[in-house]
Amino acid sequence: TKALELIENKENVYCLGELIHNKGINANLEKHGVKIVEKIEEVPCGAKLIIRAHGVPPEVYEKARNNQNELYDYTCPNVIKIHNQVKENRQNNYIFILGGKKHPEAIGHQGFSGNNSFIIETEDDIEEAISKLKNSKMKSLYIVAQTTFSVTKFEKIVNEISEKLNGYEIEINKSICATTQNRQAEAEELSKKVDYMIIIGGKNSANTIKLYEISKKNCPSMHIENKDELNLEEIKKHNKIGITAGASTPKENIQEVVQILEEIK
Repeated sequence: TKALELIENKENVYCLGELIHNKGINANLEKHGVKIVEKIEEVPCGAKLIIRAHGVPPEVYEKARNNQNELYDYTCPNVIKIHNQVKENRQNNYIFILGGKKHPEAIGHQGFSGNNSFIIETEDDIEEAISKLKNSKMKSLYIVAQTTFSVTKFEKIVNEISEKLNGYEIEINKSICATTQNRQAEAEELSKKVDYMIIIGGKNSANTIKLYEISKKNCPSMHIENKDELNLEEIKKHNKIGITAGASTPKENIQEVVQILEEIK
């Protein structure tokens, strides 16, 4: 809504990365003049700049100030909270960030964590992370997570780290968003009760991908961005259909899918 207000005011607006993980909405923003760029260096001096919900590292803010950009910071409050927590803990602790190595939120957390930090995406990263920790000579560890990280994966990785690090003081901050945790739990429960799951959301949406991964373990599942991607022939083979959606999925996308399913059943 705030981005649309800037457009209506006919301002020269740039967005650092996609505002949300939805192709249709981002295409509409671009159609109305918002320029989506990947790097701060692509933003002209003095232009208005949107910081999306995932947040950015501190150096982006510094470059924007030097570039005299007018900032519209829409970073999620939960993400800002983690930024502040890692800043408070980075002096005396090595910091492990459980998240996607290329995900903007995790990259932002690492920026606020300083040099003594490491992003762990999978269990395969644990040995390297521990090696970095030991080389730092620090004896205290602070663990946080990307707000959309898998709850199951978080617990598994944290347990393995704790087993391998005897003699280290470890503080664990399960900073996964409550909404994310609830959606994952609901997807787990629902996918066990139906014959087929449809997960609606951006193909590059971390929280939507997690829902799909959870669902497909329990039953055949389909990940779509909108109604146009529905495989109706496949759906007709099943009796009980479950639907869930990512956090940034527009309500109209969900309603359109539900309407089609009601018509064919």
